[in-house]
Amino acid sequence: MRAPAFWAAERGGIAASALTPLAWLYRLGARRRAALAQPVEAGVPVICVGNFTAGGAGKTPTVLALAALLAEEGIRPHILTRGYGGSEAGPLRVDPARHDADAVGDEALLLARTAPTWLSRDRAAGAAAAAAAGAPILLMDDGMQTPTLVKNLCLAVIDGGAGFGNGCVLPAGPLREPLARGLSRAHALVLVGDDRRGALAALGAHDLPVIEADLVPGEEVRALCERPVVAFAGIGRPEKFFETLEESGCTVIARYAFADHHRYKPGEIAAIVDEAKERDAQPVTTEKDHVRLPPEARAMVRTLPVTLAWRDPAAPRRLLAPLLARCRHG
Repeated sequence: MRAPAFWAAERGGIAASALTPLAWLYRLGARRRAALAQPVEAGVPVICVGNFTAGGAGKTPTVLALAALLAEEGIRPHILTRGYGGSEAGPLRVDPARHDADAVGDEALLLARTAPTWLSRDRAAGAAAAAAAGAPILLMDDGMQTPTLVKNLCLAVIDGGAGFGNGCVLPAGPLREPLARGLSRAHALVLVGDDRRGALAALGAHDLPVIEADLVPGEEVRALCERPVVAFAGIGRPEKFFETLEESGCTVIARYAFADHHRYKPGEIAAIVDEAKERDAQPVTTEKDHVRLPPEARAMVRTLPVTLAWRDPAAPRRLLAPLLARCRHG
């Protein structure tokens, strides 16, 4: 899906108003689903990393950062994902040597590089499979609005550069649910980047802890900046990727934004690679996009890895402390 421009507006606007009846139906369906669900316990602690809006907010980098933090504490988490964009329903353990993005989605492949990763559209079934395989703790990538699994810690990730757009619920706006309802299920907020859209103010009075973090480009960016860049991305907010390149000192001479989880055709990549060659530049994309490229095109395109860095490394550790104690003492 490509987010419509009116979602990012300061106010709802005509398009949002026209879609408001559908937004009410969406809200009604979500409330009915939650009311009928019977959440189950996974048998091990579950940390859910979700968000209030459709599209990317930084959930996957947050999961990876939490996995690294847990590993530092001597605990190897398992990761649970829906496998958006893939054909597999699961439950199955993702194997990057055997599965591709068409089967399990791009996020699952990236997560599986770091920790044992389970794909399951039925989150409760996936959690059970992971627990049976010996998972001491589960990191759930997305699923804040999934009512079938009990979460012991729910972190809502907010993209500081995008905020909540026009503040309307799907399809009138980017919100997956009214903010008040989402806040009632969150235990803490993770603000990625500076709060440029007043997201925290829009949340009103709340007593949730806010953990601040940044997406930091890898060392590879130094080599990327040596030549002009033709950048392309099919993520929740491609503009964030382009901004990261420019803020890192790269000269971006062309940029191409595709829909989130876009499946690239050979002709699309050939056109980008040819343009880069003609302009003595290099084609660059995200790690998520790279695993979705046709296999023959991957060697022709460079990536810019990013990691999530906590501004106060002690803050997430304080949140995790009770679950760490549970893992250690059963």
